[in-house]
Amino acid sequence: MPIPATLITAGLLGLVFLALTVRVVGRRVSGKIMIGDGGDSQMLERIRAHANFTEHVPLTLILMAGIEITAGHHSPWLWLSGGLLVLARIAHAIGMSRPSPNPFRAGGALISWGLILALSLWALWLGLGLQPPSPDYI
Repeated sequence: MPIPATLITAGLLGLVFLALTVRVVGRRVSGKIMIGDGGDSQMLERIRAHANFTEHVPLTLILMAGIEITAGHHSPWLWLSGGLLVLARIAHAIGMSRPSPNPFRAGGALISWGLILALSLWALWLGLGLQPPSPDYI
């Protein structure tokens, strides 16, 4: 079964991941920092933005894929979840390079957490067999 909502979301997030990776590597090269953050606050910000992405995105994509395989890609909520995840992770990465607190970092984090909560509950609903009979139920 095709899972276009998850695949498109993963493809876009893959590009964001590469951009974050390039930022980390660029700072490593310019600062001659081969391991850790070298005491460089900018390096630490870039490492944390990259790490935070890798901490949140995989689980969210797994939840999306499971939902899409189980319920199909007919729900606009699944597509909206993917779009929000992309925007949230970009906002969070931007916010990591700004003084805290700031709306980009906070908004990106809160939206990511909200998506994980909503998708987890949706996955539990489907896993427990509580879905309505129509594939276009949401």
